[in-house]
Amino acid sequence: MNKEKGLLVVLSGPAGVGKGTVCGALRNEDTSIQYSVSATTRVPRAGEVNGVNYFFKSRDEFEDMIEHDLLLEWAEYVGNYYGTPIDYVRETINNGQDIILEIEVQGALKVRERFPEGVFIFLMPPSIAELRNRIVGRGTETAEVIDKRMTIARDEIEMMKKYDYVVENDEVQLAVERIKAIVKAEHCKRERLIEKYKQLVEVE
Repeated sequence: MNKEKGLLVVLSGPAGVGKGTVCGALRNEDTSIQYSVSATTRVPRAGEVNGVNYFFKSRDEFEDMIEHDLLLEWAEYVGNYYGTPIDYVRETINNGQDIILEIEVQGALKVRERFPEGVFIFLMPPSIAELRNRIVGRGTETAEVIDKRMTIARDEIEMMKKYDYVVENDEVQLAVERIKAIVKAEHCKRERLIEKYKQLVEVE
């Protein structure tokens, strides 16, 4: 019987919505889901570890990855590059394991062009006011950058119509349960299983 491929799950949404927190909680509960570490040129925040949270690159290093087509997607956001190294994603899916990408909206839409069979989930804040509070609460951006992020966030929320699912991050645990339910349902989709099971009705 044909081996079922893993799912490529793409989780994105506006900055400050809690993508990293939700993704981390999901990984703690479901260790079968692999996490794709993104590359970025932004400066590490306190506590972030190279190769765990991100692969931190110089602009020259990142542009070399672009030139050699080593990224599934990449985007420039608020003056920094972000991107997904492609090899690990392909290997994980082909080995039958699910992998989750936690990326910006621009990057998610690029992935959709190359992997339309992926599962695309938009993480939504309870409100714009709450989103701003979360960004301010991080204490890592200037007022100017926060204003820029909020302008971008409103545009990004308009893009949710290009996603398969929308999950509100009102409470982290509730968001995690919704994502787990989506992944379970996607594994049962007819189009994902038809090749695996059509052998049952083939006449030898």
